[in-house]
Amino acid sequence: MAQLSIRIDLGPDFRIGPGKIALLEMIARHGSISAAGRALGMSYRRAWMLVEAMNTGFGRPVVEAQSGGRSGGGARLSPLGADLVARYRAIEREATAAAAPFLDGLAPGPDGH
Repeated sequence: MAQLSIRIDLGPDFRIGPGKIALLEMIARHGSISAAGRALGMSYRRAWMLVEAMNTGFGRPVVEAQSGGRSGGGARLSPLGADLVARYRAIEREATAAAAPFLDGLAPGPDGH
């Protein structure tokens, strides 16, 4: 079944796509960059680098550090990060609905071609 994947180019070297959005969603769910990375099968270093790239690209944080707690704190989405996820998912839903009639005709046949 053909599926649509959305990547939004925000600048020459700055883009947002399904991987970064999934990372932000996992940070929101787990409250930690390292736990989010583990949930996605990604190293902490890779997850941290993606978060830093987003923070730098937007010029303000999409993820904020949380202090305190038994294990010394964690991370949460900033209002910008939460808005980014919501807008991306809305764009994805609308684009998928608009593309559905065209995607149906692209599915490979029973022999894979």
